[in-house]
Amino acid sequence: MTSNTKARKLYFGSGPAALPPEVLAEAAEAVIDYNGSGLSILEIPHRGPQFEAILEESKDLVKMLCGLGNEHEVLWLQGGGRLQFCMIPMNFLGAEAPAGYVDSGHWAHEAAKAAAYYGETRVIASSRPENYSRLPQFPHTAGEKLAYLHLTTNNTIYGTQWQHIPDTGAPLIADMSSDILSRRLDYSRFAMFYACAQKNVGPAGVTLAVLNRDLLAQQQRDLPPMLSYAAHAKHRSLLNTPPVYAVYVSLLMLRWTQQQTLAALEAESNTKSAMLYEELERNRLFQPVVTVKDHRSRTNITFRAVSEEVHRGFAAFCTARDIEGIEGHRSVGGFRVSLYNAVPRSSVSRLIELMQEYEQEISKL
Repeated sequence: MTSNTKARKLYFGSGPAALPPEVLAEAAEAVIDYNGSGLSILEIPHRGPQFEAILEESKDLVKMLCGLGNEHEVLWLQGGGRLQFCMIPMNFLGAEAPAGYVDSGHWAHEAAKAAAYYGETRVIASSRPENYSRLPQFPHTAGEKLAYLHLTTNNTIYGTQWQHIPDTGAPLIADMSSDILSRRLDYSRFAMFYACAQKNVGPAGVTLAVLNRDLLAQQQRDLPPMLSYAAHAKHRSLLNTPPVYAVYVSLLMLRWTQQQTLAALEAESNTKSAMLYEELERNRLFQPVVTVKDHRSRTNITFRAVSEEVHRGFAAFCTARDIEGIEGHRSVGGFRVSLYNAVPRSSVSRLIELMQEYEQEISKL
């Protein structure tokens, strides 16, 4: 029997991101029959023992991978990052102290804007005047009384990333949507961290939030249960019907991440990004957007072609060779190559080959 399955393209999209083939295969099988149950994963009851087991294992794996214990609560939520931008100040921004925000990119800026609806918000460091082409100076807040300090660890649109996160004098809350589980961190330093799943954790439709129980107890106002972290924790992420399939695929990704190990994934991230940056520094057709090397993201590599003609030509050159997802964000243009955990080194090597081939092709004109 001949197969009609088309060969998979090499995908560098910023999100929803590439998933490992073995995860896709297991997820696909579960759509037909979950674990030999005779039911699809799309059909199992969200309060039944099968999903309870999925939920508990996923939470345990998050804690294990992040080196956390019972002092942290793991929640699976909905609404994406934008809802977290609102829920965080709703829950933890009171009248006694302002919230501090580090404005290092579009999503960091949006988080600060949302918080301003609920109380006093201070942008205590920003690289907006430089169009986010670099990171701002990390603020020293030890002398300030802040309800919390909010940080975006990686900026997907502009291609900057905090490689080292200094100590702060305030409870630290981090949006890790695009680089969570791509490197080893002392996750216990964070009062809270959260991530939209569709980068390294799983598919779109679910959000991971991890909170220290001390912060969880500091809810500042009466809230409807759906907007209260404490209520979601009390109901073990089952306050409403959760996105069962998205949580299940996230579990598969967490198992895969455990098998790979964070140390190996971090090393691979460093290698993949170094390969691409080296080519960008060499290739006469392209220029990295972020010139301060210590500020460059290892997850989202942004660059520009030397002309619009070269941009259009290279984009078409890649599309014709089954490379997808390299166009930059619509607000900034250029190119963006996202090297999430599931993007193999071989894909990066192939992209570099095409960059070199296109350079040779242009030189003949």
